[in-house]
Amino acid sequence: MTGIVIIAHAPLASALEQCVEHVYSCEPGMTKANLRALDVTPGASVDALLDGAMKLVAEVNTGAGVLVLTDAFGATPGNLAARLNDPGRVTVVAGVNLPMLLRAVCYRGGSLAEVADKALAGGQQGMVQIATTSVQNQGYKPQGNDHQRLHHQQ
Repeated sequence: MTGIVIIAHAPLASALEQCVEHVYSCEPGMTKANLRALDVTPGASVDALLDGAMKLVAEVNTGAGVLVLTDAFGATPGNLAARLNDPGRVTVVAGVNLPMLLRAVCYRGGSLAEVADKALAGGQQGMVQIATTSVQNQGYKPQGNDHQRLHHQQ
C-alpha cells in the first residue's frame, strides 16, 4: 500500500490529516497506518524538518512507495518535499487540497504512479466554482433553446 506524507505550513498538514480521519471515521485505524503529517512552523530548523520528514517517509514506506503532498511549490514545505523526491520510490506533488488527499487515500492500494495520478485528478476536479444564481438541486425544466439560456444544470 502506498504511503502518504503531507508536508505543509502549520497547521495545514495536521488539519488535512484530521479531515481524513473524520471522513474515514467509520474505518478506525485505516488512515494512521500509512498517513503522516508534518507541520512546518516559522523559524523551525530546516535540517530538523528534513530529518523529521525523512523519518515519516520511512515510517509509511511498506515497499510500494510514498506519495508526498505539499502545499506550495517554492515555499519551505515544498522545498523540503522536493528534497525527498526519489523517482519510483517517493513522488512529490505540490498544491495539496482535501479532494486531492481523499482521492490519494482512496486509491492508495495502487502503484505509486497510479496514486499520484489519482491525487492530481482529484485535486483538479475538486476545484469548481459553485453557482449562486440558482438553486443547484432543483429538477431541470427545459424551456426553449437551452444553449441560448446558458442553463448548465445537470
